Amino acid sequence: MKKLWVYLKEYKTESILAPLFKLLEVVFDLLVPVVVAKIIDIGIVNNDHGYIVKMFLVLILMAAVGLSCSFTAQYFAARASVGCATNLRQAVFDHIQGFSFTELDTIGTDTLITRMTDDINQVQNGINMGLRLLLRSPFIVIGSMIMAFTINFKCALVFVVAIPLLFVGVIFIMLVSIPLFKKVQAALDRVTGLTRENLTGVRVIRAFCREEESVNEFEKSNTELTRLNEFVGRISALLNPFTYVLINIATVILIARAGLQVNLGTMHQGQVVALYNYMAQMIVELIKLASLIITLNKAMACADRVAGVLDIRTTMHYPETPSAKADPSANEVEFDKVSFTYAGAGASSLSDISFSVKKGQTVGIIGGTGCGKSTLVSLISRFYDVTCGTVKLNGRNVKELTNQEIHDKVGIVQQRSVLFKGSIRDNMKWGNENASDSEIWDALKVAQAKEVVEGKDGQLDFMLEQNGKNLSGGQRQRLTIARALVKKPEILILDDSLSALDFATDAALRKALAGLEGETTTFLVSQRVAGIRQADKILVLDNGELAGSGTHDELMKSCEVYREIYFSQFPEDRAKYERGEM
Repeated sequence: MKKLWVYLKEYKTESILAPLFKLLEVVFDLLVPVVVAKIIDIGIVNNDHGYIVKMFLVLILMAAVGLSCSFTAQYFAARASVGCATNLRQAVFDHIQGFSFTELDTIGTDTLITRMTDDINQVQNGINMGLRLLLRSPFIVIGSMIMAFTINFKCALVFVVAIPLLFVGVIFIMLVSIPLFKKVQAALDRVTGLTRENLTGVRVIRAFCREEESVNEFEKSNTELTRLNEFVGRISALLNPFTYVLINIATVILIARAGLQVNLGTMHQGQVVALYNYMAQMIVELIKLASLIITLNKAMACADRVAGVLDIRTTMHYPETPSAKADPSANEVEFDKVSFTYAGAGASSLSDISFSVKKGQTVGIIGGTGCGKSTLVSLISRFYDVTCGTVKLNGRNVKELTNQEIHDKVGIVQQRSVLFKGSIRDNMKWGNENASDSEIWDALKVAQAKEVVEGKDGQLDFMLEQNGKNLSGGQRQRLTIARALVKKPEILILDDSLSALDFATDAALRKALAGLEGETTTFLVSQRVAGIRQADKILVLDNGELAGSGTHDELMKSCEVYREIYFSQFPEDRAKYERGEM
């Protein structure tokens, strides 16, 4: 929790004024039993109606001032807590944007969503309640004890004994429950993950008739969350009966002592009523404190989880300025003995990969599922850092390039087509925010998406739903390719992003890419031999190793892995090859 106080800096004034006005409210609350005692001991005993009316008006005035102080404290507390939560949420979001794919893979999307929403909401609620009530309850409890000493020393000793016992019990329950609330939030992460997985994959679940299994799996996680909540709830619930029993015992002892003092004539009846009122105020405040402690426990547990995200430091760092200028004569892309292992993985995904690509070449990458094709192209755009070896762009180590240089140079279309809610124009401008409509239409034409957009109401102003759900899979792929083309990258990476296209559209798109102006170096990751057959260079991966490199004809002669892939897709050519006709 301490690490997050920095986000309250802008609201120092509100953070001071909120408890200050609560303190003023407490002062008026503590004066009420004194006024009531005077009404009894002076007004009622002497039958002085004028005095009673005057004191009654004083009570009304004190209530009005106290209520005003309460409203003011609530305003400042709400302003501080909401502002702090806003700053914290923005800070967490900004921090996450700096994570590399390694950190995102390790932490998990579901946990990050929970921490940015529910956890920060709990922190906001804790700050709000803390500023309003955390000091009010101790003020009332300690103030009641002090006021009791001004009435009768012997009776006030009951307060001296009861208050420390109460605080010891509260602190004990607090220390036990905080770790349990962390477990509750972790269980909430799992429920959130299952919810997200089931909602995004509902079509697949129904296609395989897995509704019952999904419901059972969710019910299991939800039951575990409920069990944890009930367990920590029972522990937290001990606060109320504990405080009730202790305060009621103290009240009985107080009344017995005060009654004896009245009989001896050393106390007035109004003073007894005042002492009882102070004890009653303590009961009310300790009940509030018990509820507040539960809220603060949740807030502190959630604050630790949020601080845990902010404590994570990315393993990937970019220089502020480039260390050297690009070498026009150097290869566009060069891998030198590159190996890569995912965090926590037991084996390497890529091992000792070396190749070079000249400017303007088209490179096809093919291999079996899980052989490392997507991993390889992710290293070009530096989504991950190599475990060993070097990746170079124009003769410069990719680690020496600024983030902006890489983004300007490389355009990548990943396997999963991701579009954002908004117009088609807005999505296209992700590639180049200054792109004109004519540039967007040119990119759409190359990506074979022009007809798709022309067929939509409003064309470029057509509104896409989240993830482009109002488009087909092939339409989404073509629009994401167009988005990458809008930025006119020097290196274009298509990571199996033509898989949803029919053969005719696939061929037309590859032909259009080959005719792009300038010298765009293109990487085509594909499962289809037909999709990369005409490439200037084909890289064949097998279990993370480079099994072959060359043109189609060269690989048919020299690479057995490539031949097997080819014949699995064109079995009719196997006999021709064996007869030497190919």
